[in-house]
Amino acid sequence: MNIFLPFFFVLCISLSAKAEYETADSSLALNSAVDSVYPAIVRIAVVSEKGSGGRMMKSRATGSGVIIDKTGLVVTNHHVAGKATRIACRLHDGEEVMADLLGADPMTDLAVLRLRLSERPEKAIPLTVAKFGNSDEVRVGDPCFAMGSPAGLSQSVTRGIISNVAMMSPNRGSFRLDGESVGELVRWLGHDAVIFPGNSGGPLVNDKGEIIGINEVGIGSLGGAIPANLAQSVAGELKQSGYVSRCWTGLECQPMLDSKRRGILVAGVIEDSPADRAGFAPGDVLTRYDGHPVHATIPEDLPPFNQLAYGMIPGKRFKVVGLRAGKKMVWSLTGIPREPAYAKEKELKTWGLTVRDFTLMSSLEARRSGKEGAQVHSVNRGGPSASAKPGLFAGDVIVKVGGHSIRSVKDLLRVTHEITKGKREPVPTLITLERDLAHLLTVVSIGPEAEENQPLQAWKPWLGISTQVLTKDLSQALELPRNTRGIRIIQVFPETPAERAGLQSGDLLFRIDGQIIMAYRTEDTEVFGNMIKEYKTDATIRLSGLRAGTPLDLNVTLDKRPPPANELHQYEEETFEFTVRELSFGDRVFARLEKDQSGLLVDNVEAAGWAALAGLMQGDILLEIDGVSTNQVNDFEKRMKEITRNKSKRIVFFVRRGIHTLFLKLEPDWDNE
Repeated sequence: MNIFLPFFFVLCISLSAKAEYETADSSLALNSAVDSVYPAIVRIAVVSEKGSGGRMMKSRATGSGVIIDKTGLVVTNHHVAGKATRIACRLHDGEEVMADLLGADPMTDLAVLRLRLSERPEKAIPLTVAKFGNSDEVRVGDPCFAMGSPAGLSQSVTRGIISNVAMMSPNRGSFRLDGESVGELVRWLGHDAVIFPGNSGGPLVNDKGEIIGINEVGIGSLGGAIPANLAQSVAGELKQSGYVSRCWTGLECQPMLDSKRRGILVAGVIEDSPADRAGFAPGDVLTRYDGHPVHATIPEDLPPFNQLAYGMIPGKRFKVVGLRAGKKMVWSLTGIPREPAYAKEKELKTWGLTVRDFTLMSSLEARRSGKEGAQVHSVNRGGPSASAKPGLFAGDVIVKVGGHSIRSVKDLLRVTHEITKGKREPVPTLITLERDLAHLLTVVSIGPEAEENQPLQAWKPWLGISTQVLTKDLSQALELPRNTRGIRIIQVFPETPAERAGLQSGDLLFRIDGQIIMAYRTEDTEVFGNMIKEYKTDATIRLSGLRAGTPLDLNVTLDKRPPPANELHQYEEETFEFTVRELSFGDRVFARLEKDQSGLLVDNVEAAGWAALAGLMQGDILLEIDGVSTNQVNDFEKRMKEITRNKSKRIVFFVRRGIHTLFLKLEPDWDNE
């Protein structure tokens, strides 16, 4: 028995050595894969625009991408950069390079960017380029590495295995982008390499350092990547033309109900489509499509067929072979170019609307006979369109404005400009719109809001204190008779008549010039102030009361009340969408500002504007613009108009926020503005 011990010992050593060798070999493969692709990862920071609530809402987001050629081509997801107006890419070594969107495809959730290499320093490090692998060769169990910038952090790598080579969302049409169902064309490579929000658009890499997918989604503990073969094909078209050309026939197909039968079942045929004119009908079974055998028994079988059908050349006639009621059928079919599901929305500020043109698909969905008209996309609840009687709603179609026919958004923009040109107040305009089968008339006041003329307020006398009423309960708690009438001083403002006269917080006042201050209920808060208003601005009054239980009698000479906030000059900056006004006395007191502190108070910030995107907040005190202090609204208005006229690429605001100060960088996209 003991003779086997040396052999067993040698076997253990051999197995141990083999395990160590395999571990080392695996580590080398990991390092090689990471080293070859990691420098090609980019962190993408975008500013995007999306219509919502009658506005084009701007937002910031981050995602990932990968460089695929020396010219600076970057592949990422449509949902990362497809609606971007400004794109900044951070390379693996921290260098930031601006990029342009070449094209985006919502059906596959892919987008292609071009780095602005001409803006890099002359001695910049050459780009690292990642190579595509063959995703058709990927098998369940293969090792893989997910790379990207999760949550906007610097680049990261996680390791896992391929768990599924044809993963789909269980609910048909549940993942939609710009009205397109991504699942029609994409079957994800499922994997368990950990991914997080922000990993979207980053590469999924095999142990050879090849891109086998573009990460798109995370479902529970699984990640889903768009297969590399599809991504490479789409990226090539986006690079070439900015969009993907597809063929549309009007055929809508689904898997066979009987799994024993071969083919694909025609679920529906869009009326007056090429398929309808070719004679297809629901219930037909397709077996060959342009010579290619086709078959689907489960939803995962449909994307390959859809890729084939959408990939046909529009205008080219081809044959489809199948069955109808068990009899062989041959159809001759010619597809047409497939338009996007929806056109890009546009904002009409003077209407309080976002609108868009009809595409073939959206006009069919709306059951319209053509693409004429401008479709309402979203409505600002407080805007002119919502205030009309009847108001406009999303889905309405504007077909006539003030007697002018509207065939497109371009017509609507032109007519609106003609109506509002040179006007300073809204122009009530008759609008014809269609809502489903109804034809409605309404009147919308189009144009700039009427300016509010704030009348100058007469000078009023002012003491400079805040008070509270001596209620019965408060009087009793202060050991005063319950029938006491008067007020308690809770604050004395600096450099005011009250401070100069020696009034203090906590003083109790019962009489003015011998007249009782008839305040004893919570609703009597205005009684004391109204009594003061009866005097002239330079009058001297006698206040009687108590201080710490001791009788108090003081003479106070009133002064002019400083202008309140609503009487100060303000300016609404329309391009960057925020409003400022001069600092009031109250602003300076409550913000603990020095008397000579310069600045303007940010009175309002629109959620969709460039100012909000930069981080400006209501209540901020704007101290400087590009290093120059600001104190007067008129000077601020001139400065901002100069910035707009010159289309400055970057504007820096220096603001105070509470006890803090910070610099905010505004980077408008003037082309879109």
